[in-house]
Amino acid sequence: MTWDLFIWFAAVAVLFWAAGAVLAWKDRRALTLALTSVGLLVFFAFILGMWISLERPPLRTQGETRLWYSFFLPLCGIIVYSRWRYKWILSFTTVLALVFICVNLFKPEIHNKTLMPALQSAWFAPHVIVYMLSYALLGAATLMAIYLLVFRKGQVTADEMLMADNLVYVGIAFLTFGMLFGALWAKQVWGTYWGWDPKETWAAITWLCYLVYIHFRLARPKDIRPALWILIFAYVCLQMCWWGINYLQAARATSVHVY
Repeated sequence: MTWDLFIWFAAVAVLFWAAGAVLAWKDRRALTLALTSVGLLVFFAFILGMWISLERPPLRTQGETRLWYSFFLPLCGIIVYSRWRYKWILSFTTVLALVFICVNLFKPEIHNKTLMPALQSAWFAPHVIVYMLSYALLGAATLMAIYLLVFRKGQVTADEMLMADNLVYVGIAFLTFGMLFGALWAKQVWGTYWGWDPKETWAAITWLCYLVYIHFRLARPKDIRPALWILIFAYVCLQMCWWGINYLQAARATSVHVY
């Protein structure tokens, strides 16, 4: 599998996702699930092919992690649609996945078999994959928050907030596991579980922000709009943790996570 084939796999996957999203609005549930699932299988086939050809998990570069994010977004979308029947969620996740796919197409990165020693730990792959799944879940929660603020004007039902809460609960659970796997990776490679590296610091900030959301919801369940804004702010911190630190001069000079 070569990177040149990505556009064809991505195009087919997006077509299936888009068709599923359209059929969701027409209440064709069975076809929606089937088409979205086929798109996911097509996209994962490319990831698996890259994994085999690179002889390592495609997780090293930002472009490779965007592959996983593009995959997990529609996956989370179909889970949410299956559970809560929200017709709009697949449209949102398809558009967002397409954005990340386009970034990879217009800004291709070099993908080779070389994997620096620090990334050869057995904890590296589960750390990043679990993180990408948590990012997708928390991204879906953020989409829900934006939808409720913009289109529902904060006039939200208990079921809608329960959906956002459940996405955050599952997302922060995977985020926590990702941090634990990262700590085990750091111990194996650098000899310490936590070193207050800039990325680690932002990871802690992000984790705490989602805890603030959870505690705010439990303490003040009727204050909907502030809770939704907290959720959006937490996701901004998540973006800072994921790729924003790459543009901080101090992080580029000192962080072992910027490469």
